[in-house]
Amino acid sequence: MSETILPVILSGGSGTRLWPISREKHPKQLQPLIGGDSLLQDTIKRLAGLPLLAPIVVSNEEYRFVTAEQLRELGLPGWALLLEPVGRNTAPALTVAALHASRDGSDPVLLTTPADHHVGDPAAFRAAILCGLPAADTGAIVTFGIVPNRPETGYGYIESAAAKVGAGDTANEAPRAIAAFREKPDAATAAEYVAGGRHFWNSGIFLLRASTWLKAIGHFAPAMLAACRGAVDRARADSDFVRLDRDAFAACPADSIDYAVMEKLPAAMGLGIPASVVPLAAGWSDVGAWDALWAAIARDGKGNALKGDVWTEDSTGNLVMAESRMVACIGCEDLVVVETADAVLVAPKQRTQEVKTIVGRLKQAGRSEADLHRKVHRPWGWYDSIDQGERFQVKRIVVRPGASLSLQMHHHRAEHWVVVKGTAKVTRGDEIILLSENQSTYIPLGVTHRLENPGQIPLEIIEVQSGSYLGEDDIVRFEDTYGRSI
Repeated sequence: MSETILPVILSGGSGTRLWPISREKHPKQLQPLIGGDSLLQDTIKRLAGLPLLAPIVVSNEEYRFVTAEQLRELGLPGWALLLEPVGRNTAPALTVAALHASRDGSDPVLLTTPADHHVGDPAAFRAAILCGLPAADTGAIVTFGIVPNRPETGYGYIESAAAKVGAGDTANEAPRAIAAFREKPDAATAAEYVAGGRHFWNSGIFLLRASTWLKAIGHFAPAMLAACRGAVDRARADSDFVRLDRDAFAACPADSIDYAVMEKLPAAMGLGIPASVVPLAAGWSDVGAWDALWAAIARDGKGNALKGDVWTEDSTGNLVMAESRMVACIGCEDLVVVETADAVLVAPKQRTQEVKTIVGRLKQAGRSEADLHRKVHRPWGWYDSIDQGERFQVKRIVVRPGASLSLQMHHHRAEHWVVVKGTAKVTRGDEIILLSENQSTYIPLGVTHRLENPGQIPLEIIEVQSGSYLGEDDIVRFEDTYGRSI
């Protein structure tokens, strides 16, 4: 049997259902929604103790730098970050990962999991993985079905061929043959599924050999396999990233793992790939909406899930999250209140699935809050636009040790920099100066300049911009460590 597992972490997707904390260019898997680590980091950490190879993370170009930084924070050696130039759903993402993993002729067992789920019992999760490993090692596609604790209509279901075994469905059950995949049911059908004991929520987590997946996708979706092969064959290494070929990947059909392969597999007997499901009871949640997050995290004696500087009085059953200021709730019941620096959401808990409607309207209106936080991550660190008005903007800028911004100039604005922490190395025209705490400099309009952190601690400055136009596109880059042209 294979002694190692290669994790494939699917970290694409856009941030709509958990707005305003999750945004399109900084989605939920990169957010510390439960505890101090992001969901991406939690996903990788829960695998500790399994026999693992270095993970492959498939992500979007838009948030490549913050994803790489979160992987570096984990101290993992040898990880690979594959960048999708466009979103094409989970089946192409797994296909490029399988091709990348087997490019040297190896055939590892892949554990494919979304980066944005929560598992309350990691030990039970790892036990289920080990339970499915023998079947995956010998050529089966193994998925993990969540033992349902309620008749949920928002999930797809996996129907197993085994008879009902009652409450004994746990993470150490042997894999069962899959009879069928069932779409999201109505309430009555969902209740029948739960009572029957043969149906499980579809987790979207799979264990299989790379060659097994490539055989299956080649059979059911040969055009997808061909496009993904071209994207991997013509991929190029770029710093921490592997950039898939844009033209080839853009030509790839978009489809999910379930629709492309899994739903067709039970009927494809001649293909010779068994499909099985391992029952999983490990406190799983897809954290798909604010009410799901409320159910996944610890609550006080009145059923309130609170995070940040929150005060409540005579309030029950609420989710209240405060990012940048104190939030007080009086007489609130079953509400979601989410505060960020630039947006606040208030909604009944039972209507949080409608958040995506608000995000759609914000997009139509051209509002930046749909895409970005006030705090914006960059490869060198981050900035926070703390104030702005007519002809001025104030930013708090933090630069990581050893990092530098591009050598650049602006046509329409001048900048004043004040160092509040650390040491700044400043290129200003033909001169280079060092600034320490409480020292400042002025960058006139049209002057070439660069900001660097030569120290061992983060550099923090306050930047005051003034001019006729203050947009982020008023940057002319002459040199850039990160390969950006704009």
